[in-house]
Amino acid sequence: MTAGPNVVTPDTPANQIAELVDRDGYAIIENLACEEASGARKELTQFLETTPYGENEWLGHHTKRFGRVLQRSPAARGLVIHPTVMAVADEILLHHCARYQLNVAGVIHIGPGESEQTLHRDTLLYPFEHPYPAILLPTMWALTDFTEANGATRLVPGSHLWEQDRQPYEDEMLIAEMPAGSVLLYLGGMWHGGGRNRSNTGRMGLTLQYSAGWLRQEENQYLANPPEVAREYPEPLQRLIGYDFGGPFLGFVNGDDPKSVLDHGHELAAPSGMQRSRPDIDEAAARMTRLPLGTLKAVPTPERKGTPLRTQVGFEEVAQS
Repeated sequence: MTAGPNVVTPDTPANQIAELVDRDGYAIIENLACEEASGARKELTQFLETTPYGENEWLGHHTKRFGRVLQRSPAARGLVIHPTVMAVADEILLHHCARYQLNVAGVIHIGPGESEQTLHRDTLLYPFEHPYPAILLPTMWALTDFTEANGATRLVPGSHLWEQDRQPYEDEMLIAEMPAGSVLLYLGGMWHGGGRNRSNTGRMGLTLQYSAGWLRQEENQYLANPPEVAREYPEPLQRLIGYDFGGPFLGFVNGDDPKSVLDHGHELAAPSGMQRSRPDIDEAAARMTRLPLGTLKAVPTPERKGTPLRTQVGFEEVAQS
């Protein structure tokens, strides 16, 4: 089925959107930033020509992916720090971290003839047993229209609360159709995957993921956005990609705020007295709830007939494809 009731308008309060994401694992904000998305598409399309197709089934033999998006697209920088998305991320992620960060920024272009991607959880990267509280909030911006025919993202609502080994079935899945300029927000623990492209045009999406500041970023933002490049970004974006503390004592440079590298350079960092945290970081850390891993109760797995959908439960399938 196509996207269900969790489709909202841009004026929907952030706490209401976060409630949908917490409950069902996803929400779609339609037409949130049409002009910015159109600008990002125009700026990023030129890089598709020199980008190779994926080398295995999971990455997609008719799919192109590339990163270093923030260097390549000023419009994409605005999408990363869009105030509505940031407000929802605050509601979802700041329960268990003092600061969250940009985890990955990349273009995914699903071309005609691509098959369905194996369903997977983005939190597979981290060694936690499912389910657990939100530490990863991926988003997918539609730079072109997302339709069932051209490979719109497939989702399994509620699966962020399932037991580790529960597999999804066809009738539990929906298709995240949305017009260009819309954004899909979902929890990293939800089963999802790219769809089959049966059309004659490509489906272009911009994936921007946010994670707890104490996690290793999937895309190395410091190499993708080195100081000489990041220095030109707005300060909220600088801090979001990692030129900031991830929490008290997390990420300091020469004993001081990592943003000092952008302000003064490596040699002149820490001119103000070797501060390994800031009062606002300390206050945020005091408000957060310590994460008791392994204590979140899973939704019981029901008994049922039929064949479950193919999913990726480890890295072996990718390696063997």
